[in-house]
Amino acid sequence: MSDEEKIRLSKLMTEKGLCSRREADDLISRGLVYVNGIVVDQLGTKVTRDVRVSLATEALQERKRLATIILNKPIGYVSAQPEPDKIPAIRLIQPENQFLKNDKRRLKPSDLNGLAVAGRLDIDSQGLLIFTQDGSLARQVIGEDSDVEKEYLVRVSGELPQEKLELLRHGLSLDGKQLKPAGVEWINQDQLRFLLKEGRKRQIRRMCECVGLKVLGLKRVRTGQLRLGDLPEGQWRFLRDDESI
Repeated sequence: MSDEEKIRLSKLMTEKGLCSRREADDLISRGLVYVNGIVVDQLGTKVTRDVRVSLATEALQERKRLATIILNKPIGYVSAQPEPDKIPAIRLIQPENQFLKNDKRRLKPSDLNGLAVAGRLDIDSQGLLIFTQDGSLARQVIGEDSDVEKEYLVRVSGELPQEKLELLRHGLSLDGKQLKPAGVEWINQDQLRFLLKEGRKRQIRRMCECVGLKVLGLKRVRTGQLRLGDLPEGQWRFLRDDESI
């Protein structure tokens, strides 16, 4: 079989959702990856797409320990690295802010190592924010090929005739690129529900500006199958074993 018909094992592992490319390289180099039952420990190894890839027990246990945290971000916090006068939302992930209703796991210093946000919210928005050590989960949420739907409740002011509502649903472009179709509907006289499968910078606010609406409040309440639920504002919890994106 020609080399062109093969791909790097690390890329295949990423495509299969086993881990991120960086994590795959680490696992391969440590001899924790099996291809058709045989250990492969050489970086850059190429394989066909039909091979069976599995992880050693040690690797599976490591991945199970990876922390994924759901935060109900308040307004006034930024999602990622802030400017000098801004506060990053990750600072709220402290023992005293843990929502203990269903959590048996307690925060350890190691849970914060490499913890990265997966899907940002701007400083003026609130709601569900995911932090994770799991590169494959992050890719599932924000990767270029992600199909994960996000739900937002958006309070607005201004007039929205039917033709402009249809534009919000499909027909707008930002930065010279057409937006994917979106689900948009009224849920009361001043609040819209947005369902998006992409996340351009300040996308909903800019979409609303395009049709003459002003956003007064924006809250993300769901990412994929994961709902904000009764998580109080400013508090966080671990992703449960029975939950998935």
